[in-house]
Amino acid sequence: MHISWRPVFIFILSCHVSALSLVECSFLKEVSQSGSNKSSNHKINKQIISQKTSDIALHGLLLWASVGFSMPLGILAIRMSSRGENASTRNRVFFYLHVAFQMLSVLLATIGAAMSLKNFENSFDNNHQRLGLALYGAILVQALIGFFRPHRQKKERTYWYFVHWILGTIISFVGIINIYTGLKAYYKRTLKSTRLWTILFTAQVSCITLIYLLQDKMEYIKKQRVIPGTESTVPSDQDIPHLQNQNELLPVACGKKNALSNLFD
Repeated sequence: MHISWRPVFIFILSCHVSALSLVECSFLKEVSQSGSNKSSNHKINKQIISQKTSDIALHGLLLWASVGFSMPLGILAIRMSSRGENASTRNRVFFYLHVAFQMLSVLLATIGAAMSLKNFENSFDNNHQRLGLALYGAILVQALIGFFRPHRQKKERTYWYFVHWILGTIISFVGIINIYTGLKAYYKRTLKSTRLWTILFTAQVSCITLIYLLQDKMEYIKKQRVIPGTESTVPSDQDIPHLQNQNELLPVACGKKNALSNLFD
């Protein structure tokens, strides 16, 4: 009996083709799923990096607003007060402006520090993190010193004024330095250029420093515009009895105006 193997061969070949098709479909499905997982993971990683970058930028903005802007304005405000009975209202206004700016500075620094502890890796293995920790501690101490201010009649007032002034000066300098180190750290993490922000911040610091230095010289600059012969003169010894008979007061020489020391004297 002659058996035809052709149908059997065709059947076996079709089975092999079907099996290969199923394997190929399964392989393509796995590759597709793997590709979609990689794409999904890439999107997630991209979102995480974007969120980190935003957090770092917000942290830097808060600390700039605190020690780079609000605190210098508070220092300028307290120096703009002047001596004299008729300047008491002016002194009070500038004193409250000083307090408001410094409290705002402490609040912004606290939010920025909380963000750093919550969202960033704080190994404190770089200068920016170490300076930031020391700076925040000094800001809190300075705020407490400001609230516990002795009365003017007490001898502790002199010591308090010196500590408050020297600590405030140190905080201002360290805060400015730490903003520059923060810009450098931001560039290292994100590879985004910070040159524009560095230039703008340098220009701002230069303007504030210029105003700070000019404040003690404003009275001297105004006197340069006085026309010779029109300035007031001190009466001679022969005129003093005549003035005393008329119950007139003699001008009393006063020291150089210094708004900063006037507030804490």
